[in-house]
Amino acid sequence: MKNRTQTGFTLYELLTTMLIVGVVLAFGVPNMQSFRQNSTMTAAANDLHSSFHLARSESGRAKNNITICASADSMAALPTCGGELEAGWVIFEDRNGDITVDAGEPILRRFPPVADGIVITTNIVGPDKYFMYASTGLGRRDVSNKAPLDTIVLCDVRGNVPGGSGKSTARVLVVTPLGRATVLADEGQVAFHGGC
Repeated sequence: MKNRTQTGFTLYELLTTMLIVGVVLAFGVPNMQSFRQNSTMTAAANDLHSSFHLARSESGRAKNNITICASADSMAALPTCGGELEAGWVIFEDRNGDITVDAGEPILRRFPPVADGIVITTNIVGPDKYFMYASTGLGRRDVSNKAPLDTIVLCDVRGNVPGGSGKSTARVLVVTPLGRATVLADEGQVAFHGGC
């Protein structure tokens, strides 16, 4: 009679392995979801922040008005200003200063809608959500009697609660009258500027 060696797992080894995998997944999956939400929020805040930096630097370089405006059709050939920032926004050289993308006015950058689940609120009620830089690189507040953006709050389903490294899960972008944009992530600062 020949002796055969059998290879494979015993039932105890298989159950132990499944238990370890279950414990790792129980701790890992919620952390991955939180990581994804934090990454999405940070990306949206960084896109808005970089938009203001680009517009400010281009206004001085082009020696012309540069406007950032919410646009429901930001990816169209000739986008229109109006709507909510969640739907997207455009940065363009506003040569006549009318907060309208006219034929012949160069579009510097277009942004598509933000990720699902992110809600953006601003200090402006209504469709005219814009900020314009003059040719000097400073913010313009005298455009068609329309108030410019100065506070943009970004929230998701978590609201304004503590996240990783002591920061809030929400973000607020504050723009000074001179046009300097800053992203704040402190819970108190987010609450002060309107909260979620």
